[in-house]
Amino acid sequence: MPRLNQKRKELEIKIVYYGAGLSGKTTNVQCINGSVEPGSRSELVSLATQQDRTLYFDYLAIDAGQVNGYNIRVSLFTVPGQHPYNRTRKEVLKEVDGIVFVADSSEAKWASNIDSFNNLLDNLKSLNIDAEKLPLVIQYNKRDLSDAMPVEKMENDLNRAGKVPSFECIALQGKGVMGTLKKIVQLVIATLHAGLAS
Repeated sequence: MPRLNQKRKELEIKIVYYGAGLSGKTTNVQCINGSVEPGSRSELVSLATQQDRTLYFDYLAIDAGQVNGYNIRVSLFTVPGQHPYNRTRKEVLKEVDGIVFVADSSEAKWASNIDSFNNLLDNLKSLNIDAEKLPLVIQYNKRDLSDAMPVEKMENDLNRAGKVPSFECIALQGKGVMGTLKKIVQLVIATLHAGLAS
């Protein structure tokens, strides 16, 4: 549930970028960091290792306009994709308001994408978060690879019901990054409005 600060008239929402190792989660957040005016964002915090870029998480807070007189502050986190860090992934998922699942389009990485998506569902369940009600966007990253799988195949495996918005992306070039972010923020705000109306 988004955090409301009455004193500062601020609504903070937490978005987590989830996916297998090196799928492009950090690249997405770095691209967003480079696209947002410095006065509208915090400094990007990234903890890295030699094996992979994200050991714990990347974090960036951005201002995203207003809703009903409240400033919206979006906190972006990524999780480490490697199996040994599942406890960290669960910790970062706590109090999540929306998820961007970043899938690597490479055919060689497809099994890792499926494993990571199933791991996401398992972790949400263990945290008593209803995956069916949580805003989710799927991003098919690295569409420029020579072995990029057909989007239809990826949709069939990850978005079986076809209800989740999805985007094709080349995060290194910035293509599809901001569209993905805009959609997940819209979904979180719509979910918040629906909750307030009920």
